[in-house]
Amino acid sequence: MKNLINKTLDSNAGLEAVILRVPIGLILAAHGSQKLFAWFGGYGLDGTGQWMASVGLTPGFAMALLAGSAEFFGGVALILGLLTRPAAIINALTMLVALFWVHWGHGFFLDTHGIEYALALLSASTALIFIGGGQYSLDALIETKLLEAEDE
Repeated sequence: MKNLINKTLDSNAGLEAVILRVPIGLILAAHGSQKLFAWFGGYGLDGTGQWMASVGLTPGFAMALLAGSAEFFGGVALILGLLTRPAAIINALTMLVALFWVHWGHGFFLDTHGIEYALALLSASTALIFIGGGQYSLDALIETKLLEAEDE
């Protein structure tokens, strides 16, 4: 178990992780807040759920709750560098669904609701799975505290 925790938290990355984590986390959290709370012009759970059901993601309300939670809470976790790898995995899976279920068939570019944006978020989330939170993250702080506790 200790090995799994260390592999989850450990990262040799520096500022590059912060540079990637924070803007991707902000984007994801903002999109999730649209789905969950109707912030920033979003439709909230009911409206997003109705739309998701209309494109075949049923039950719509549950799918909106899952996608919104993954994006919002996963995005906040990425910003903080807290459980970065699990948050990145959850968001990568969410973006895979968005890419293939929602955007596939609409071309490449964003202006036609194509795959461009979901692909960029998928790529960044996938990179964070491998990079981890980096030395400027809560993951690094937690790992340090765990190692100090082990030495005592």
